[in-house]
Amino acid sequence: MDAIDAAAAPARGKLAFVALVFGALALYPLVASGFGSDLATKIMIFAIFALSLELIVGGAGLVSFGHAAFFGIGAYGVVLLTPADGPASAWWLLPAAVALAAVYALAVGALSLRTRGIYFIMVTLAFAQMAYYVVHDTPLGGGTDGIYLNARPAFGTLLALEGGRTMYYVVYAVLLAVFALLAVLRRSRFGRALAGIRVNEQRMRATGYSTYPYKLAAFTISGAIAGLGGFLYAVKDGFVNPELLAWNESGAVLIMIILGGIGHLRGALIGAFAYALLQEFFKSDAVFGAFAKHWLLGMGVTIIASVALLPRGLVGIPAMLRRRRARRGPTSTEVRDEPA
Repeated sequence: MDAIDAAAAPARGKLAFVALVFGALALYPLVASGFGSDLATKIMIFAIFALSLELIVGGAGLVSFGHAAFFGIGAYGVVLLTPADGPASAWWLLPAAVALAAVYALAVGALSLRTRGIYFIMVTLAFAQMAYYVVHDTPLGGGTDGIYLNARPAFGTLLALEGGRTMYYVVYAVLLAVFALLAVLRRSRFGRALAGIRVNEQRMRATGYSTYPYKLAAFTISGAIAGLGGFLYAVKDGFVNPELLAWNESGAVLIMIILGGIGHLRGALIGAFAYALLQEFFKSDAVFGAFAKHWLLGMGVTIIASVALLPRGLVGIPAMLRRRRARRGPTSTEVRDEPA
């Protein structure tokens, strides 16, 4: 029984941590300033984006360097599909934006998943850059200037996505739903098949699994969730530009899940918040003065140090501390109290 309790303790700790995070986020707008709520809304959107990438990287071992394409397509879909004479209904605009991202993810995945390793990374990057140049170099995406959203969509008279606290809780609800969906998906037969593919795809094939459809389905779902994040980003900011699809945006979201800890959904959450807060910290004139304009240098050094010292990411800190305590053994007090 003691062994069972010891094994169950980490699982209970993980559940408690996730509940604490979402509980704190639910209460945060009640005490936060307008800037704080706006920043938290932005971070939660990027947490959704990070969760979408975690599905294929941590779930199936597919490292994509073009995930920003799906995020950007979802965002551009909102702006391009909104009529010029008034707001669109979110009841159809939301599914349409997500579908655009999912269809592009399906097309990219159908071709790129026939490659492996570095070739897969480069092919996904190439497809993302194709999408980037479509919106950057053609009138469709407004070029480098981007496009403003004519009017924010609304769910009829039920809910208007007008920013502020309403937008915060809409994003919060979506983040919670995406996290719960991916948690259920990982524990399903589909999720376990992806885990098997990540560990040893050849062995999965030998046991009779056709791995390609599983990987394609995961890639498409991942793209759809990224498109959902893009929809929320466009509605929140009311503006999109080609940088949403750029390679550095794909790199940033990959850094988020590495920083948090690949293979853990809560790692994507932690990584998104850690990355965004580090960015704000190093950009702060109050802390760094004139050096704040070189914030990328401080950010880079911190990320390198984090990866070197925490190879399993921020989620690995509790396990690392437990191992250190185990190596130290019983304390001197415990030794004295032991019977002769």
